[in-house]
Amino acid sequence: MEKKEAVQLDWENLGFSYIKTDIRYVATWKDGKWDEGILTEDNQISISEGSPVIHYGQSCFEGLKAYRTKSGEVQLFRPEENAKRMQRSCRRLLMPEVSEEQFLSAVKEVVKANERFIPPYGTGGTLYLRPYVMGVGDSIGVAPANEYIFGVFAIPVGAYFKGGLTPTSFIISEYDRAASQGTGGVKVGGNYASSLLPGKEAKQRSFSDCIYLDPATHTKIEEVGAANFFAITKDGRFVTPDSPSILPSITKYSLLYLAEHALGMPVAQEDIYVSQLDLYEEAGACGTAAVISPIAGIQHGDNYHVFYSETEVGPVTRKLYDLLTAIQFGDKEAPEGWITKVL
Repeated sequence: MEKKEAVQLDWENLGFSYIKTDIRYVATWKDGKWDEGILTEDNQISISEGSPVIHYGQSCFEGLKAYRTKSGEVQLFRPEENAKRMQRSCRRLLMPEVSEEQFLSAVKEVVKANERFIPPYGTGGTLYLRPYVMGVGDSIGVAPANEYIFGVFAIPVGAYFKGGLTPTSFIISEYDRAASQGTGGVKVGGNYASSLLPGKEAKQRSFSDCIYLDPATHTKIEEVGAANFFAITKDGRFVTPDSPSILPSITKYSLLYLAEHALGMPVAQEDIYVSQLDLYEEAGACGTAAVISPIAGIQHGDNYHVFYSETEVGPVTRKLYDLLTAIQFGDKEAPEGWITKVL
């Protein structure tokens, strides 16, 4: 494939929005197996009007990034974990699993084919990758599809925080994000569709987003918008909520490891009761897009609880953010198996 000239973008001011890049990958599942897939310039997908993805939400997706290092290399952060999580999502929705080998190959090929869209080192930007699987084909009954599409596309995205890490406030939602035995633990489209209204209402009240409590008792924190929650206790432990309804964030598990092995902190996944917020010195949301979003305070009914500060980032949150991003961009050595070189 002929190498194209570097794209001219305002790298310092990229947001998180769709930008058409050169190439994407598309594979089809028919007759019991996935084909080898193709790389294509076409960013449009034509599907049957009877496709289960349209009517019954039979779809899942992933999100990961390619990072440009100081030396100009390009690397991925723990992509095998994304492949495994997508397999779990596919199993939950009775969709055929994409092998780890095919997933990783597709992601790498899309990165290579869109190299000119990878933001330069130092801008804070990355190439965001969106793998997805959806049920398609001529079908209308409430049943798994008879055909599927697996695709991967890429877009350049900017640093999530334009002015550096900034604490913001969140509000406890009265809505449930997921049912107790539902699909909260997998990355499927319906989880996000149902979050749009609660998120909109939170923003209308000048909060960054909402926080969801456990659906059974409405007493324990589960997730923050589309991200995982973490907190630093006043006695110096790094804790995250424990629930089968929570999406297992790769960023969260990376922070748990680094807090324990790099910062020497005790760590735990445990119940975090909204009535006991005074036990925590710092709090934040974590995920692929922002890595960490520091939480200034939480509104719960008539009560507003402030953590470390409404304007300053807590010291442990800052250390974890700096450490993880340094690993992702190649400035610090990563734990074994965390980095996959692409270019």
